[in-house]
Amino acid sequence: MRLDVEYLEFMWPMRHFLITCGAGDRANIMAVSFCMPVSKSPPLIACAIGKDTYSRKLIELGMEFVVNVPTKKLQAKVYYCGFNSGANVDKFKETGMTPGIAKRVNPPIIEDCVAFMECKVRESFETGDKIMFIGEVLEAYANEEIIRGKTEFEYAVGNFPRKVYGGRF
Repeated sequence: MRLDVEYLEFMWPMRHFLITCGAGDRANIMAVSFCMPVSKSPPLIACAIGKDTYSRKLIELGMEFVVNVPTKKLQAKVYYCGFNSGANVDKFKETGMTPGIAKRVNPPIIEDCVAFMECKVRESFETGDKIMFIGEVLEAYANEEIIRGKTEFEYAVGNFPRKVYGGRF
C-alpha cells in the first residue's frame, strides 16, 4: 500500500543557508533551504523566497543578496531567523551575529558563517507561494579553515520538520 506524503519529506535532509539583504539599518537575515546552484557558467544561484516576506521586499529594492553558509553551531540562530520577521526585529541584534562588509554588494555578510556568495539579481519570477530569485555570483569566498578541512559544515539533521514544511498534512 502507498500513502500520501508531503513531497518535501523525501528531499530531507537539506542544507540551510542564511540570506542577507538590505543594507545599513535595514539589513536583514533570512533562513532558507530552497537555494541551489543552477549554472556554472555564468555562476548562478536560485533562491526561493516567500512572496509575503520582508526579505523579498528588500531584495527587490536593492537587487542584491548574499548567501551565507552557517555551521551547525549556529543552528539555534538559523531557527530564530527562520521563525521571526526582520520587519519586527533586528535579527543581527537579537541573534548576536556579526555583520561584515561584503566585497561587491551592499548587503552585509555574516562574519559568524564560513562561506559567502555575493549575488546580483539577474532575474526573478513567481513560483507558487515563492518568488524565485536568480542571482549571479559576483564573489564567492570561504574561511581558510573550511578550505583546509579544519572546520566542517553539515546538512540539517534529524527528522523532517513537519512544523515548518508539513503544511499539507
